[in-house]
Amino acid sequence: MTPPEIVVRDEEDACVYLPGRRARQPLRQPIRQLTAAEFDMRLAAGDRRAGSLLYNQACPSCAECQAIRVDVRVFAPSRSQRRAQARGDAAVTVELGPIVVDDMRIALYQAHEHGRGLVRSGRPSIDTLEYESFFASSCVEGFEVRYLVGGELRGVAITDRGARSLSAVYTFWDPAYAALSLGTYSILTQIALAQGWDLDWLYLGLAIRENRSMAYKLAFMPHERRVGGAWQWFSRG
Repeated sequence: MTPPEIVVRDEEDACVYLPGRRARQPLRQPIRQLTAAEFDMRLAAGDRRAGSLLYNQACPSCAECQAIRVDVRVFAPSRSQRRAQARGDAAVTVELGPIVVDDMRIALYQAHEHGRGLVRSGRPSIDTLEYESFFASSCVEGFEVRYLVGGELRGVAITDRGARSLSAVYTFWDPAYAALSLGTYSILTQIALAQGWDLDWLYLGLAIRENRSMAYKLAFMPHERRVGGAWQWFSRG
């Protein structure tokens, strides 16, 4: 592995995606910043980024989490995705910029968590330090995609950049604007960015059919999912 990595945590935990399951996601720290090509290799191996760390699935008795990537060269939006694109194009201004940590983004993230019921019982919402350590502190180059409605920030996508790919780390938006389907619009926007930059893939993280908040990614086709350690092609046909 280039550069070498240090395993900083490797323990079983209760799965945050599927109740009653056990999860294992060893956390690894590269010894230096990754180049774009090195990051592509990690993504192709099924890795995800959490702050400056990388992780992959090594769950003891479950394989429901599947890394998913969209082939942006042949992506074909569905009818509902085309409608979401049209709604967003009519109302949303898209800007790119560096990853920013400020009170406005923290509040927007917290509103998104609460509005979609993503806050786990007994766990406080994210604070500034956690936001910075999870999104802004990284082992690879990244940027923000900002979604403005009426000149006000209503959504943010944290995106990592490889040599031949983009990786959608996390998208959050104001739940008061749910009618704009900003989650879908964000993926379509990142696909368009990858196409415009002549890239090959948009990685969407993990798809989990049994978890509604993670299953929506399956609708972006054609795509590949990593099943049993190998990428498999899925299309509508």
